[in-house]
Amino acid sequence: MRNRIGIIWSFLSHYKYLIVSVLGIAIVGFLDDNSFLRRIQYDLQLDDLKTEIQKYNDQNKADSKQLRELKRDPKAIEKIARERYFMKADNEDIYVLSDDEQPAENQEDETTE
Repeated sequence: MRNRIGIIWSFLSHYKYLIVSVLGIAIVGFLDDNSFLRRIQYDLQLDDLKTEIQKYNDQNKADSKQLRELKRDPKAIEKIARERYFMKADNEDIYVLSDDEQPAENQEDETTE
């Protein structure tokens, strides 16, 4: 028993700088708040946020263009009112066509009748 402790102690004393260096690198590299793994996660998150910023900038440009068009052209207001809100003039009729499929149960009932 005493011999084993002596062997372990001599090993630790001989490689003490190597052991401390490896433990320090492991702590900083993997366990610390500023570790390499967290840095990779932050880089991936940063890339996602940059693409999201680009998407919102593009949307902002499109909306600004549409707003300028609405301020300049009254026909554009009419076009949006007709397309989005199904508004109509007094002498018009509106037909809304739907391409939704009916559920399978309703289709079977209709074919059997």
